[in-house]
Amino acid sequence: MSKPITRDEAWELLCRWNKEPFHLKHAVTVEGVMRYFARELGYGGEEDFWGTVGLLHDLDFEAYPDEHCVKEQEILREYGAEERLIHAVASHGYGLTVDVKPEHEMEKVLYAVDELTGLIGAVAIMRPSKSVSDLELKSVKKKFKTPSFAAGCSRDVIQKGAEMLGWDLDDLISRTILAMRDCEAEYQQF
Repeated sequence: MSKPITRDEAWELLCRWNKEPFHLKHAVTVEGVMRYFARELGYGGEEDFWGTVGLLHDLDFEAYPDEHCVKEQEILREYGAEERLIHAVASHGYGLTVDVKPEHEMEKVLYAVDELTGLIGAVAIMRPSKSVSDLELKSVKKKFKTPSFAAGCSRDVIQKGAEMLGWDLDDLISRTILAMRDCEAEYQQF
């Protein structure tokens, strides 16, 4: 029988499969960004679920990088997670590692912001403040156009994510900067 996963259960599960502070920080960042977008897009009643999806989206990446988004489905099913959570986390690998297409607006947000939070975070740590609090769109756009900067952050995925949402790239970046400002205290702990 599938069940909703609490935040504490999700954190425990994440830490069972991930030990690197970088991966834990990324998970907490995406969790906070997803919570922000749940509120901003009118899904406030689903904020906890959106956050859990963000927290667990890379559950398998550290242990199974070559089977990313595949193994996490197995892990979550064994754990007894509900299918909508499993579909949501797997969908961010659409066209890359799985054929699970983002359908719900939440899944499209996850697809769009996963790579983008990494890029924005990389730009922020280059600043004297090391913070998104004073980060502007133009700084991120400049680095977005430099493929060698944060090369692991796929610009194609970010662009496709914006298109899935029906947003232009500037809007996606600006809104994600605001989302990261909103949860910066949580992910700065790492």
